[in-house]
Amino acid sequence: MGDVEDYDFSTGDAGASHVFNMEAGQIRVGGYMCIKDHPCKVSAVSTSKTGKHGHAKCNFTAIDIFTGKKYEDIIPSTHTAHVPNVVRKEYSLVDISEDGFVSLMDEEGNCREDVKLPDFPDNFGREIRLAFETGKPFAVSVLNAMGHDQIIAIKEESEAAAK
Repeated sequence: MGDVEDYDFSTGDAGASHVFNMEAGQIRVGGYMCIKDHPCKVSAVSTSKTGKHGHAKCNFTAIDIFTGKKYEDIIPSTHTAHVPNVVRKEYSLVDISEDGFVSLMDEEGNCREDVKLPDFPDNFGREIRLAFETGKPFAVSVLNAMGHDQIIAIKEESEAAAK
C-alpha cells in the first residue's frame, strides 16, 4: 500500500459526475435534460397514456443550451433520463485576447482565461468584443454544463461594483 506522499492531491476535484439521473415523468418544461449527450433546456413535454405494453411515454422537445439546436426524444415515464448539472456564474470581464479567449475574474479575485468568445448566437462574440472596446466595465454570465463553459450574457457593471 502506498504512502500519502505517493499521491497528488493538488487538484481538488471531487470527481463529481456531469449528469445525474431523474425519472423522465418528473422532468418539466424549463428544466434541463440530456438528449443524445447534449445538455438541453426542455421547451415542451407531452405524456401519452399507457398502451398495450404498459408504459406511459414522455415526448420531450428541448433546445441545446450551447448551440440552440432543437432535439426530440421519447422516454417511458418510469425510466430514468440524464439531467446535466448546470451552473451559471457571474464574472467581471478583464480582457479579450486576439485569439478569442477572454480573461475573467470572479468576486473572490480568482482569474480564468480558458473561456472562448461564443460562436452562438451569431455575432454575439463580436458584440462582446465591441462592448469591451468602449472601455466600460462589463460582467458576463458563464454557463457550465457537462465540462463545457460558454458566455451566455453580458451586462454593464455599475461603477460601485467595479471598484
